[in-house]
Amino acid sequence: MAVTSTTTTPGPARTAPLQAELTPRARARLAGKHALLIALSLLMLFPLVLTISTAFKTEQDVQVNPFGLFSSFSTENIVTAWTVGGFGGYVLNSLLLTVPSTLLVLALSTMGGYAFARLPFPGRDLAFYVVVVGLLVPFFTYMIPLYFQLRGMGMLDSLVGVNLVLASTGVSFGTFFMRAFFSDLPVELAQAARMDGASEWQIFTRVMLPLVTSGMGALAVFTFLQNWNNFLVPLIYMPGGDYRPLTTGLYLFLGGRSIDIGPLAAGTLITILPVVVLFVALQKQVTQGLVSGAVKG
Repeated sequence: MAVTSTTTTPGPARTAPLQAELTPRARARLAGKHALLIALSLLMLFPLVLTISTAFKTEQDVQVNPFGLFSSFSTENIVTAWTVGGFGGYVLNSLLLTVPSTLLVLALSTMGGYAFARLPFPGRDLAFYVVVVGLLVPFFTYMIPLYFQLRGMGMLDSLVGVNLVLASTGVSFGTFFMRAFFSDLPVELAQAARMDGASEWQIFTRVMLPLVTSGMGALAVFTFLQNWNNFLVPLIYMPGGDYRPLTTGLYLFLGGRSIDIGPLAAGTLITILPVVVLFVALQKQVTQGLVSGAVKG
């Protein structure tokens, strides 16, 4: 028996889109988009590259050629910022203020988002709207009353007080963000777990949490970046200067060295380098979490 082989050729309906993409007009449009994106990327990256270059240049080269990129190499500015400016202690203080507040936001937002998405209780919708209102109230409207409240409680210049303030600024968004993830999970998962005798806490920790790790990762990175770069909260609620973080330390270092561009660039690099490295390392997880949250919301 002879076996005949037939080859299928793509029809006009399948080749038409490909032909349309290869037209000169489509190529020109695509090239213009790429050129625009490249130009915007270079515009955004130039300040960072200039800061790195200035931080590792000699002081004489900074004065003679301030915009020259990597025209010389010296670690003198980094050593000056780390020792004279005290940035080594500022890094530790920033971690003590950022890590606990981020963990607190992540814990409260995850539990709150699960409760508003999965647990039926009286007044749930009203309570959720009250939480969402926190997104609309700017921090400037209550920062002064909060100062007097913390002073009355004896929590000024304390890690606990500032961590609570930093966490309070991110819980509203975190709860709203995590609720979108929990709302999209199938109801049958929780029902099956209840039939197997699982408690509500076991359903939350063993069934639901593993399914929203992308959202938790995105929220953790976003909150960490926000709290690390926060300047106003440590400045207001740490008037004595105890546990001063990098942001306020750089501000004070700038006040005494307004013309020393090299050490200032080194201090700026020390301040922004940890968050840049963190974001680059977890960029994929952050993008997945934000895209998933946008689709699920």
